[in-house]
Amino acid sequence: MHLSSGECHDAPDGRLSIETIGEDFPGVPILMDRAYEGDETRKLAASNGHEPIVPPKKNRKEPWEYDKGKYRRRNVVERCFRRLKEFRRICTRYDKLDFVFLAFAQFAFVAIWLN
Repeated sequence: MHLSSGECHDAPDGRLSIETIGEDFPGVPILMDRAYEGDETRKLAASNGHEPIVPPKKNRKEPWEYDKGKYRRRNVVERCFRRLKEFRRICTRYDKLDFVFLAFAQFAFVAIWLN
């Protein structure tokens, strides 16, 4: 788990996450939204043995097919983030230090899991 600054684009940190996962879980699909649909991100996921499941942007000249059934399951992650934002301390980012914020985020994930 790592943090990025709020003003940067998601794709470079997404690639960092894919590199961190590496080839540890081959064959596991990676569900991504359109922010990660770049060729570089999809190639990195495929080269590590993962199936990139991401819809193409509407203006793509050569769109690709993707598994829409698997992509619908991305809502589980979105619901998890919605639950995480119920914790006011995370939603408003009161913590000044990254490691304190990450520690409370992990605590919140455990609280959600236990609930």
